[in-house]
Amino acid sequence: MTRSGPTRRVPVRHYGSPPSPSGGPAGGWSARRDAVVREEPLQLRLERTDGDLPLVTTMRTPGADFELAAGFLLAEGIVTRRDEILEMRYCRDVPAAERYNVLRLRLAASARVPDRDHLHHFTATAACGVCGKGQIASLVERGCAPLADEVRVPASLLAALPGRLRGQQPLFERTGALHAAGLFGPDGALLAAREDVGRHNALDKLFGWALLDGRLPLAGAIVFVSGRAGYELVQKCVVAGVAVFGAISAPSSLAIDVAREFGITLAAFVREGRVSVYAGAERVIDDLGRG
Repeated sequence: MTRSGPTRRVPVRHYGSPPSPSGGPAGGWSARRDAVVREEPLQLRLERTDGDLPLVTTMRTPGADFELAAGFLLAEGIVTRRDEILEMRYCRDVPAAERYNVLRLRLAASARVPDRDHLHHFTATAACGVCGKGQIASLVERGCAPLADEVRVPASLLAALPGRLRGQQPLFERTGALHAAGLFGPDGALLAAREDVGRHNALDKLFGWALLDGRLPLAGAIVFVSGRAGYELVQKCVVAGVAVFGAISAPSSLAIDVAREFGITLAAFVREGRVSVYAGAERVIDDLGRG
């Protein structure tokens, strides 16, 4: 059994103008094969002395599964350090067709492993997130504090990030169906980018990479995402120590509340020549000629 790639090709009937100059004559029906993004479940299981504990099942695009698992553990407060993840491996005691969709995790004793009665909190899909202002209090209880990062970012740099991130989305170019999250330095240099059918997963993969690579906290860094700025994405930035977060689409009210509470600069509706800052405007240098 080999693991699935991030895309597969499917037959499609197309009507109208051809999608490319070589796509045949305009008008009428045509048959072709399109690349579509794979969406498959990934179950995370925790190894325990009393038997494996199913932690979460999320719908994701196959690839960077270890990073996705590490980022999820970080975001949920189960681990805070790289050395708390002792081992990650795909299951061998499941049907061959599911082998690369089940990941076993062995964690250090210091990890905050939930008990079986609280696992309902982790039920997830590629589009889900935990909402509610009570989550602000839970972040405080986990020890999260306002970020005092003194990084300063030109507005023109933020406005250029959509194009820079788009250049790092090869699967989106093929399928048109994936979200992306990019990590940039204060000078706008790309540090890493990840794609996934779920926008939360894309950011978990990105922060999981940073955790496994020993880069946390991400002081001085900028995160930019291809979708909207929801609460759960800003919350992940709080945990990872990212003080500047940008999105190509709209923010939610709770995302703004969390950003203001924890000292995050939140920019949304970011386009070439246009940036709207909803929190932490003191970090943004106005070089676009706007007040």
